[in-house]
Order: sequence, then structure tokens, then C-alpha cells
Amino acid sequence: MSFQNPPGDEIRHLLKTAKTIAVVGLSPKADRPSHGVAKGMQRFGYRIVPVNPGQSELLGEKVYPDLLSVPEGIDLVDVFRSPEHVDEVVDQCIARKFPALWLQEGVVNEKAAERAEAAGIMVIMDRCLFKDYLLYMN
Repeated sequence: MSFQNPPGDEIRHLLKTAKTIAVVGLSPKADRPSHGVAKGMQRFGYRIVPVNPGQSELLGEKVYPDLLSVPEGIDLVDVFRSPEHVDEVVDQCIARKFPALWLQEGVVNEKAAERAEAAGIMVIMDRCLFKDYLLYMN
């Protein structure tokens, strides 16, 4: 069985209902895609929870070393890590029962995505959250 992204209406519903996005791998460098996407989503009204063990504050928010350390509920986990790190992120999403996982463009790990789906997590893979927001919400 090969992974398939949810249909557009489900992605649109997720974008409409999500309020808090954990961004795993958020870079402090303004020229990095993770920084631009997170800042853009923040401007669209989402609360961003940065996850990066090497930082303490990004985009005006406290940074957490991993998803297990995040104290509040997360509606969507957006991942800017290379595919070999996705298994650990999926483990943490399953442990915390986060409802949705978004793997950015170029982040492809079908086995991890299928494992997350089997645990009841909605998964979007190899797509840009910011671009899909512009596509589905405008």
C-alpha cells in the first residue's frame, strides 16, 4: 500500500480548524524555508510552537527541545527535518496523540507516514503548508 495525501477538502478543513502549529526544525535563520513558513503561518493567525533543541526563543515564542516537552495541545505538527528523523517525530506524535502531521516538501518517509495514519493521525507529506494555505484558504 503506498501513501496518499488526504483530499483537498480534508486539508482545507484541517487548515480552518487548527489553531496551534508545532514546527519541528524551525530555524533561527530568516532565509531558511522553516522560518519563512512559520512566520507566514503566524501572520495568518496561527500560534507557532517552535521545536528545536538548539534554541530558546524564536518568533517571539518559547522553543521546546522536542514534542514530548511541549506542554500545551498541538493541532498540527509541521516537520522541517530530513526523512531519516521522521520516525522519531512520529513516535512523539503518537505518544502525545497529536491529531495531524505535516511533512514539508522534500520530507518523504512513507513507512513513518503509514505508521502515523495507523495510529489515527492525519498525515500530509511532501507538501508546503504555506503554499497549501494560499491554495485552500484564499
